[in-house]
Amino acid sequence: MSVFERHTLDNGLRVLTAEMPQVQSVTCMIMLAAGSRYETPDTNGIAHFAEHMFFKGTERRPTARDIGMEVDSLGGEFNAFTSKEYTGYYVKCAADYRDRALDVLVDMLRHSKFAPEEIEREKGVIVEEMNMYYDTPRDFIGGVYDSLLYGDQPLGWDIIGRKETVRAATRDTFLGYVDRWYKPERMVVGLGGRLEGDPLETIERLLGDLEPVDTGGPATVELNGEGGPRVHIRRKESDQAHLCLGVRSYSLVHPDRYVLQLLSTVLGTGMSSRLFTEVRERRGLAYYVFAHNQSYTDAGSLYSQAGVDIARADEAVETIAHEFRRIAEEPVPAEELEKARALAKGRFVLRLENPQGMIVFGLGREVLNDPVLEPEEVLAGLDSVTVEDVQRVAQDVIGSNGVNLALIGPFEDAERFEALLGA
Repeated sequence: MSVFERHTLDNGLRVLTAEMPQVQSVTCMIMLAAGSRYETPDTNGIAHFAEHMFFKGTERRPTARDIGMEVDSLGGEFNAFTSKEYTGYYVKCAADYRDRALDVLVDMLRHSKFAPEEIEREKGVIVEEMNMYYDTPRDFIGGVYDSLLYGDQPLGWDIIGRKETVRAATRDTFLGYVDRWYKPERMVVGLGGRLEGDPLETIERLLGDLEPVDTGGPATVELNGEGGPRVHIRRKESDQAHLCLGVRSYSLVHPDRYVLQLLSTVLGTGMSSRLFTEVRERRGLAYYVFAHNQSYTDAGSLYSQAGVDIARADEAVETIAHEFRRIAEEPVPAEELEKARALAKGRFVLRLENPQGMIVFGLGREVLNDPVLEPEEVLAGLDSVTVEDVQRVAQDVIGSNGVNLALIGPFEDAERFEALLGA
């Protein structure tokens, strides 16, 4: 039985619904295939900045307070998020207020004023958000790693942008970006929770008159040639070093996507994973350490992130690199794979327990044209992975690709770390 129902309006806009009759709430979300990788050097940061500005007032709801008061009157919560390949806006509320929640969302996305005085005021907010980001190495290290991996192109840029591009933004900058990408073919409306009546009628009324436009897509990522180890150090005086160590992996819809997920689970998901056990429990090198695979539509990376003792940074890098090599060289024991499979499936199922988790899962796939939409397909994919699959994929992504290391800390000598990666 399908969890999701998919509909397409005449203008190409897609609607995804997930009926969850056991709950009393609904999550209304609009997701767009438009994130920071759709920017240019002159507009870097505008996707995230626009996310802020959509909450600042429309013709019908002139101020941010007016929008907030209306959502509060629904007993709801609203927010937004920007990633490199998509942006989402949502309201969560009691199911009876669904149509009013949709009206607020659509009004924000279609009729925001982008008032120049609000833009100027919000620039200060964004710059302070940047300062917080740069002063938080646990967050910033991911951007340093992406810059090393992808270089000077949108996937290598920070989502939050650069201070000079944010300060230079004008009303026309926002209108140009929104008019370029916020079109029906890139937009999916998602509803998860208790759905009564006919939500399609409401969505048709609110969005059915949008003109269909062929927007094209972002430039394909250009991958640097992989040679030996590559290290990038962001020097910062600190009491702890933060690092990302990883290799290139697969794009979003690769046939071995589930193998890669279980490979990363064995390496660094949970308190019994290899990295947690070796780096934290046995050696006491870090408070946090994990592994993750981040896939985009045309690129991907399997990496580990950790915050480590500065005096023992070399040992931490060597230990994490050793665990990467070991999983490529030695088959994962069947019992360990089964534990990882149970963990991956369990985390996935827990994520879908509430309407927001369910609809984010569905929209995240629908908006990027990922054919795997139903939860049972994900569970079946995880069930199909064998020990031989894990070693084959580990040898392919770890054994065949150069290792990349990004570091934030009081370091100068990249060569010393390159020597550890090549050991």
